[in-house]
Amino acid sequence: MKNIFYCFIACCLVSCSASKHSPSNGWISLFDGKSLNNWKVGDNAETFSVDSGMIIVHGKTAHLFYDGAVQDHNFKNFEFKADVMTHKGTNSGIYIHTAYQQGGWPAKGYEIQVNNSHTDWRRTGSVYAIDDVKEVYVKDNEWFTMDITVQGKRITVKLNGKVVKDYTEPDNVQRAKGDEQRVLSSGTFALQGHDPNSLTYFKNIMVKPLP
Repeated sequence: MKNIFYCFIACCLVSCSASKHSPSNGWISLFDGKSLNNWKVGDNAETFSVDSGMIIVHGKTAHLFYDGAVQDHNFKNFEFKADVMTHKGTNSGIYIHTAYQQGGWPAKGYEIQVNNSHTDWRRTGSVYAIDDVKEVYVKDNEWFTMDITVQGKRITVKLNGKVVKDYTEPDNVQRAKGDEQRVLSSGTFALQGHDPNSLTYFKNIMVKPLP
């Protein structure tokens, strides 16, 4: 009987440990590490490639949109995370609540900036041109984790677990002409290729839908 009891306890511990680290905690991968399946890009598609488990972003202005089956690529409340590496002069970003466009800068949703050393002063973690970060919290040539949570009207951005931006969109917000869709609604994610001098790596791209 004692042996059965210890076996039961051991099984419980193993089960708890597996649960803690398994997809059952709500995280869903959006990138298979091998291809751009479930992602869609319009103009300048050659800006995006895959190698060694990473999406490599290097080339002319382009945007890569998640177009897969998870939430029918239409997310409202969520936690999103990705491991990112920038290089000298990188300018990139992660769009949220956006929609596919053939070309140009996405008109819908917000861009969360990725930039540690580009001439643009808006640094990594900025809700671009809405609530910006001037400080540099992470380094070029080192992997860091960007975590973006949207819950209702609130956007929280973490870098390596540290909150660097906590923005709440005002009720009935009005944007300037040309930026009318720069609001929270729902939509997909997009990775930005800014210019040929910018090189960015993304991996371990995941989302946890929230109620």
